[in-house]
Amino acid sequence: MNNTQSAQLWKEANGILVGGVNSPVRAFNSVGGDPFFVASGAGPFITDVDGNRYIDYVLSWGPLILGHAHPEVTEAVSKALAKGASFGIPTEAEIRLAEEIVKLMPAMQQVRLVNSGTEATMSALRLARGYTGRDLVVKVAGCYHGHVDSLLVEAGSGLTTLGVPNSPGITEAQAASTLLIPYNDLEAARAVFKAHEHKIAALIIEPVPGNMGVILPEDGYLQGLRELTRDNGCLLIFDEVMSGFRVALGGAQAKYDVTPDLSCLGKVIGGGLPCAAYGGPEEIMQYLAPVGPVYQAGTLSGNPLATAAGLATLKILQRDGLFEQVEAKSTQLSEGLAEAAKEAGVPVHGAQAGTMSCLFFQEGPVRNYADATQSDTERYAAFFRGMLERGVYFAPSQFEAAFLSCTHDDSVLDATLSAAREVFKSL
Repeated sequence: MNNTQSAQLWKEANGILVGGVNSPVRAFNSVGGDPFFVASGAGPFITDVDGNRYIDYVLSWGPLILGHAHPEVTEAVSKALAKGASFGIPTEAEIRLAEEIVKLMPAMQQVRLVNSGTEATMSALRLARGYTGRDLVVKVAGCYHGHVDSLLVEAGSGLTTLGVPNSPGITEAQAASTLLIPYNDLEAARAVFKAHEHKIAALIIEPVPGNMGVILPEDGYLQGLRELTRDNGCLLIFDEVMSGFRVALGGAQAKYDVTPDLSCLGKVIGGGLPCAAYGGPEEIMQYLAPVGPVYQAGTLSGNPLATAAGLATLKILQRDGLFEQVEAKSTQLSEGLAEAAKEAGVPVHGAQAGTMSCLFFQEGPVRNYADATQSDTERYAAFFRGMLERGVYFAPSQFEAAFLSCTHDDSVLDATLSAAREVFKSL
């Protein structure tokens, strides 16, 4: 596999970009070797600058549920661009995208569009504090909510990969406003609320975590959190930046029949462009400026290119049977990888939720962050490198999800599983 141009670009990148990248996990630090540089994508494939083609299970970390360069999404963005890239003035597309979001997630009666998942969670927490008049936030260890200062405490994703649970630059006061509990542990949640009665503004959680690997909520867990937060007069915030339109069309809140007070979305709603949102009941959302006292703003919020891509994506995704098709392929991949590992005698634990899945390199069970970190990361790194050599690109981290698109057909899955059987035997 030729990597000449990627190697040259990597050298140049390290001279001008911090660590050679603009997001840490891209550097391949946890899997070894140097990253490749992508040139283009089409359907389930990406092609690097050296002409090597890979089956892509990262899909820009989740947004591309329709695959790369879907023609209808590309056309929608092109039409929007021809009219102007940004205005900082209201456009009709903002309304139409919000309408689609509310249709699929009715708990979000009103919506505020922003530019990133980090911005959505940061703003939702500010709103929760403003609405309740309280300061403390409960966070679940291993759940990642973007690089919000007060939430970079035992976060997942890149921080788990790098083994840095607390980032320098976060003040003691900011960290002190965040209370930690383990995932899938209702008793721990109850204890925290009892110890800080009437002081907690919100509990924020990825209902199906995807940044410490994919972990499923146990029966009654999310329902128990809903009851606990309601009884304590604080808000329940579902961070569905990853699980929204991935776990189910209506997100984890639809799949598990739990209604949060605030929901945060991203990834899929931008169709590959920077777009995110948060929303909830009108009573809470009316605390936002310009009608309420909680301030939040953004020059590029509701950008016409991003709203065009997101609107096209959500409309296509609702076509008969499309989501179910992707979900079935995700099951096929997850079960196929687990079977291949079993045949080779490699201990793994698989987890799948809708169109996202994960293979932990350990026997399991994996219930929470502490369990996830027991995975054999060196063996995962060897698996990653072996698959990459065979033209299959999984996330360069044990603690991330694999994503499928509607373009990952049987031939693509067969090629993936054939490569996986070879790699597992080599481990």
